[in-house]
Amino acid sequence: MKNKKLIMNITIILSFIFIFNAFAYGDSTKVVTLGKNLNEDQRKQMLNLFNVNKNEATIIEVNNEEERKYLEGVASEGQLGKITISSSYVELLEEGSGIDVQTYNISWATEEMYRSALITAGVKDAKVIAAAPYPVSGTGALTGILKAFEQAAGIEISEEQKKVANEEIIQTGELGEVIGKEKASELIREVKEKVIEKNVKTPEEIKKIIIEIAGKLDINLNTNQIKDIAKLMEKISKLDLNTEQIKEQLKGIGQKLDETLKNNEEVKSLLQKILDAIKEFFNSLFKRK
Repeated sequence: MKNKKLIMNITIILSFIFIFNAFAYGDSTKVVTLGKNLNEDQRKQMLNLFNVNKNEATIIEVNNEEERKYLEGVASEGQLGKITISSSYVELLEEGSGIDVQTYNISWATEEMYRSALITAGVKDAKVIAAAPYPVSGTGALTGILKAFEQAAGIEISEEQKKVANEEIIQTGELGEVIGKEKASELIREVKEKVIEKNVKTPEEIKKIIIEIAGKLDINLNTNQIKDIAKLMEKISKLDLNTEQIKEQLKGIGQKLDETLKNNEEVKSLLQKILDAIKEFFNSLFKRK
């Protein structure tokens, strides 16, 4: 009889341990990329910023060679650099959540630039953080984010989508240096939506859309700027995108906050019940003679 009780008690304890491990160890839907050239303190700083430890997420490394693969010929040598510092965090969200982007110590690329480029690459329903231990341009961060999303979602993004997405973020950033980052992001986003919605393919038709939307936004573009945007949009028009997908991913995740908070409370409640059960079990052991 005593042996049966002992076995039952051990089984209960092991069950609790299993449940705790399920909460404590790596979640395949959360992936962190760390720049290869970060030192140990900087790696810890990034993990602290992302609020994860080594057991709570899949951690992969990104190097300068990988960044150059998609940025060479598009970004300047100064933008490319020779080391990789930018890091990222990607967490998959529920379907329909959209893409939520946050940045820390990213001085050149904006959250909206990342969001738009990620949609071009086919990323959806994800929380994304691009960060560095000190101010950097952030031009190479997209490579890490895409690598993280592939790992988390278990998919492979086409090389063409990666190249076009990187080209988009560089071109938007460079245009932003002239007309302002917000205006540049808005222009690229609206032109992209209309090109895809109208299924426009030819450079001439694309240029008309660019001029029309630039006029609406009170943005003055020169001939070269129009030509460069048209080339980018021609590439984007060949990707498998649709306007509904773009709008779905651009919407905020505010409507999901209540649901998330509710889920967090349920998790806390479950953990508290487990802790109470363990406490009661051990108290009963000590009370026995």
